[in-house]
Amino acid sequence: MGLTSDPNFQNLEKWYKSNAASLNMRQMFEADKNRFQNLSLTLKTDEGDILLDYSKNLINEEVMKMLVELAKARGVEASRDKMFSGEKINFTEGRAVLHVALRNRSNTPINVDGKDVMPEVNQVLEKMKGFCHKVRSGEWKGYTGKSITDVVNVGIGGSDLVCEIKTHCFTANGFSFSSVRSGVFSLLDWVGGRYSLWSAIGLSIALHIGYENFEKLLAGAHWMDTHFRTAPVDQNAPMLLALLGIWYINFFQAETHCLLPYDQYMHRFAAYFQQGDMESNGKYITTNGNRVNYHTGPIVWGEPGTNGQHAFYQLIHQGTRMVPADFLIPAQSQHPIRNNLHHKILVANFLAQTEALMKGKTTEEAKKELEAGGLSGDKLEKILPHKVFQGNKPTNSIIFKKLSPYTLGVLIAMYEHKIFIQGVMWEINSFDQWGVELGKQLAKKIEPELQDSAEVTSHDSSTNGLISFLKKNFA
Repeated sequence: MGLTSDPNFQNLEKWYKSNAASLNMRQMFEADKNRFQNLSLTLKTDEGDILLDYSKNLINEEVMKMLVELAKARGVEASRDKMFSGEKINFTEGRAVLHVALRNRSNTPINVDGKDVMPEVNQVLEKMKGFCHKVRSGEWKGYTGKSITDVVNVGIGGSDLVCEIKTHCFTANGFSFSSVRSGVFSLLDWVGGRYSLWSAIGLSIALHIGYENFEKLLAGAHWMDTHFRTAPVDQNAPMLLALLGIWYINFFQAETHCLLPYDQYMHRFAAYFQQGDMESNGKYITTNGNRVNYHTGPIVWGEPGTNGQHAFYQLIHQGTRMVPADFLIPAQSQHPIRNNLHHKILVANFLAQTEALMKGKTTEEAKKELEAGGLSGDKLEKILPHKVFQGNKPTNSIIFKKLSPYTLGVLIAMYEHKIFIQGVMWEINSFDQWGVELGKQLAKKIEPELQDSAEVTSHDSSTNGLISFLKKNFA
């Protein structure tokens, strides 16, 4: 059953049409002194608490109950269990989806086609551990007999350098891959590309931060896997985030979702989940082969908050589009300069932005502020509308003790599972990526056409014209 055909969705849609326009966060906070306590969740991880505050959203407890009922009706719990049990939920490619096995620190058996995959997972991890120790200690020597001091990560699929390595491999005649066989690591077919950091693909991470820290990254993700697998829907962080996203995308028609970490060490967090989310849920065909009649994955974007405040926050505050946003910050800095003064300034900005987005500034408040600044009469009236903020802008606040490999593992896994649950709700396959193939196919046809001087007429007039212009201007 498609999402919009679900009776639970239809009930929620009726509520939205009757009541959503009257949802006012400022008023809801004033009316309910326990709103924060009722609409927040504390995760008790092994490296300190993580707070998810979702009280600054256009919701009340009635809406959340209806969203939870919708999730249960959509089969999110059964789908979650199918993933963890090794069922081939990536049905278009006939594969299991078991990135959770790669970080299964409990080592409990996980079966695919009746075979426990954990022995092979652990074998690869042990090989990575030994390799990392040899490289980092200087025992492993390169071609020149010297210790390795630099590592080049060569990506595949969605990663940055795939085209470069493909070009180099085909031009480096005489290179023998057998010479590096002892440094080759297995990658199983149930490891999706956008989840591959947990696998041998994460070798460059382990080499950089040390295998012990890589294990902590896995451990953090495993903690979130356990939480995701065992917590009830209404106390489950990934599911709550997923449901809030459904609320904005499928009812308020929000088109984007913004990730705003207030930590420069997380400056690529949003970019990472651009692929993680948009490649997963940028789909319009359901599991039954039908086209959806509702929106699916959002456009994901963002920057560290310190950069964003002076760039695009203007649009979030006073623009015409709804931009739901997640704000993330550590309570402790990696560099406690001047008794943490700098970090506390950062925290103050983090807190101020979410409060401002929620409360806004009324006409009366703006007028009093202008009068206090000495303005009156026509000058005041002319500038007054520009000083008003509607507020009522939805945000989640995610606060963790300190950024560490473990905590990063928790956060990444949380968003992975959020994306999966939204795919279940939309009845799409979050684990294939056929949309990236068409361009590759056409590129293979165009490559030889760029090598000669003949006029190209095999494409549409625009592409033919572009090829012609480029060929005339090649060096």
